[in-house]
Amino acid sequence: MKLYHHPLSGHSHRVHLFLSLLGVPYELVEVDLAAGAHKAPEFLKLNAFGQVPVLDDDGAVIPDSAAILVYLARKFGRTDWLPVDMLAAARIQKWLSVAAGEIAYGPCAARLVTVFGVNFHADEVIARAHRILTLVEAELTGRAFLLGDNPTIADIALYSYIANAPEGNVDTAPYQAVRAWLSRIEALPGFVSFRKTKIGLAA
Repeated sequence: MKLYHHPLSGHSHRVHLFLSLLGVPYELVEVDLAAGAHKAPEFLKLNAFGQVPVLDDDGAVIPDSAAILVYLARKFGRTDWLPVDMLAAARIQKWLSVAAGEIAYGPCAARLVTVFGVNFHADEVIARAHRILTLVEAELTGRAFLLGDNPTIADIALYSYIANAPEGNVDTAPYQAVRAWLSRIEALPGFVSFRKTKIGLAA
């Protein structure tokens, strides 16, 4: 398996982290976003949207981080990470939608301002980040992971941008349950960290 990624992309890190936690062999292929490699014709054949990550599993090409997480869990029969129970699967899907919505438009967007110079209104996206962090904090209070005692791909989908939220000037200090949850994920065997940048509150 080849994972086309960029080390500063939280979407890429989700998949990199999950592959490492699964302990399966894979190859990392860095896509030079600054040089526009993700918009080159060759890459667009892999993902017409011109985005990382993309997983190439011996010719089976899967773009989109959430889709890849689901694919990997199903491929390796890891019902611990993605249960077959309908209610649990629905709860996980909710968090995958949160990752693509509130996380993307909150802590991810705030970080895009500082790390990549994207022209978003910083105050607006930081406020969005705190709204979703408040909801996640409530969900994790008295609970080890989003669905209970064990991690699922829901936790993996949210981890990266929350972990590096301070780079986007989003202070995570008030969210004690979230911070404890981050530590629990970081203690999992096979954990790989998301590259840090000394910017924002992380400077």
